[in-house]
Amino acid sequence: MTLVRTEIGDVLRDFRLQKGQTLRQVAGRASVALGYLSELERGQKEASSEILSAVADALEVPLSVVLREVSDRIALVEGVLPEEFMAQASGAREVSDLTVPIGFVQDFNEQLKKSLLSSRS
Repeated sequence: MTLVRTEIGDVLRDFRLQKGQTLRQVAGRASVALGYLSELERGQKEASSEILSAVADALEVPLSVVLREVSDRIALVEGVLPEEFMAQASGAREVSDLTVPIGFVQDFNEQLKKSLLSSRS
């Protein structure tokens, strides 16, 4: 079972490291205790919506991007293909009947490839 807080923490850490920022820098800009941010990144604490928004702002990443990344990672773990899920949820008879945002499927497939390749190493 995938814990949402673990995925949120991993995503926050990945964005922070991608931007070359320290825990101290992000915690200061988000007005969050350094230890608390560390616990969030390690998946040991649940983030409130206010804290999550403050950390996303401190990272200069839209909250929607953080949440989408979390969602995509959970979908990978669950083995859910977004086309099939969205078709079922919308009542479409076939995947081809479904309209999805441009780039969503390509981004998902690219992440899936990277995940599969890294698991083979």
